[in-house]
Amino acid sequence: MGGSAETVGLLFACFAGTQLIATPVLGRLSDRVGRRPVILVSLAGNALSMVGFALATKLMLLPVLFFSRIIAGATAGNISACNAAVSDVTSEQERAPAMGKIGAGLNLGLICGPIMASTLSALGVWVPPLAAAALALAAFTIALVFMPETRYLRGSTAVAADAAPKPKLRLGALTDSATLAGLVGYFLIFLVITNMQVALALLAKLRLGWGATQVGWLFATYAAVGFIVQGLLIGRLVALFGEIRLVVVGAVCAAGGMLLIGEAHTPLALLGAVSLLGVGPSLTLPSLTSLASKSAPPDSRGFVLGVLQSSGTLARTFGPLLSGILFHRVAPRAPFVGGAIAALMCCALAGALKSSRQPA
Repeated sequence: MGGSAETVGLLFACFAGTQLIATPVLGRLSDRVGRRPVILVSLAGNALSMVGFALATKLMLLPVLFFSRIIAGATAGNISACNAAVSDVTSEQERAPAMGKIGAGLNLGLICGPIMASTLSALGVWVPPLAAAALALAAFTIALVFMPETRYLRGSTAVAADAAPKPKLRLGALTDSATLAGLVGYFLIFLVITNMQVALALLAKLRLGWGATQVGWLFATYAAVGFIVQGLLIGRLVALFGEIRLVVVGAVCAAGGMLLIGEAHTPLALLGAVSLLGVGPSLTLPSLTSLASKSAPPDSRGFVLGVLQSSGTLARTFGPLLSGILFHRVAPRAPFVGGAIAALMCCALAGALKSSRQPA
């Protein structure tokens, strides 16, 4: 479409920046009007944005492409609303495994999505976003037909919306130690993820001569590990060790994986390092989400989880820029060293939280 590398960066920033602002607002709105309407609006906006994406790609209209990404960012509150809905209907013991299932679903999409997109792109570059719009519309229909409102459920008894207490904005809900740890931890772990996402393909091409197909399999491996951990293991691990210990272990795995990626010079070494890295966020993110949801007041849970999601979005806004600067101006391994430092900071944060919660 005639855009430069700076245009691509601005395109990513439009989505991330809009999402950063909108997600806490949508989370707060879900506390007031319910999770279901926010999820439905988000999915409808996602479908609309992908139709705009396909149209812009087909007609080579760069302004329409920007508009589609702004719409996508403004309506990207479905993940935090889904987390809040899960929190509404699970006990504290069930919380982290349930959050893990959401993460497993995301990882399954990360496995299937690139395969689907690469296959459909043979029909035209506008076909994958159109297929994504169809998937969003299907998700909207499923939620419309099958999803109940969870905001006013108390156990198995549904309470009428007009009888439920109207939530008040409580910024104090963000000051609990577990919530603050979740906010900072989310930011640090997403710094790790964005450093990997930007620099991994560059490193694989530089050292191994790999192209899009081989790098795609690397990302699929990363997502597959996440699917296994979050979909099959997280519940048992939380029951055995608790969320805080899993944050520590996950952060150590993330740091080790990043350092090993930075030193990998063979395909097997790189594959093993990416697999180890995949364990890290799969343990830390659902555990941090569970901790924050447990500490949040029920009438502010959507707001807290929305802010939590935005802290990750903030990292996704600045992380790619930082990773590119480190790779090109310092050294190819530098983004991975930086990601390892961020992971170790998250580990120290969880260790401090564990110490503060131990009885005197």
